[in-house]
Amino acid sequence: MSVKIDVIRVEIPEGTNVIIGQSHFIKTVEDLYETLASSSPHLKFGIAFCEASGKRLIRWDGNDEELIKLAQQTALKIGAGHTFVIYIKNGFPINVLNRIKNVEEVVRIFAATANPLQVLIAETDQGRGVIGVVDGYTPLGIETEADIKERKELLRKFGYKR
Repeated sequence: MSVKIDVIRVEIPEGTNVIIGQSHFIKTVEDLYETLASSSPHLKFGIAFCEASGKRLIRWDGNDEELIKLAQQTALKIGAGHTFVIYIKNGFPINVLNRIKNVEEVVRIFAATANPLQVLIAETDQGRGVIGVVDGYTPLGIETEADIKERKELLRKFGYKR
């Protein structure tokens, strides 16, 4: 048996974030929909889920056509069983991530980001699986006192700290 490794570049349009994870059951799409819809009346989102048995379809839902299409296209490119893709607007992963993690079918989160993202895929004779992600770029150094001050000010500007 052999393994082929591939890299899938994930498109993340300006003003959106993507969350990629793994779950274990077909009702994932509906449960993720309910979780996201009840998190904020302003959140726009699209969900796609790679079914791993039966019809093996890309199952989908959401409340924004553009984000639904992006999620469907990305899930199809990744093509790994039980992987889900969520695109969001008018909110950030920090606002919904713990709620998503608490959905009973969710096994893990691979990424939650607006950064350039690559998904590492392993392919065997059985199928495809996510082996990891490359989120953003390699660090260029260690933050200075000025960088610490800037970070703290940014968190306060966003309202995450007082």
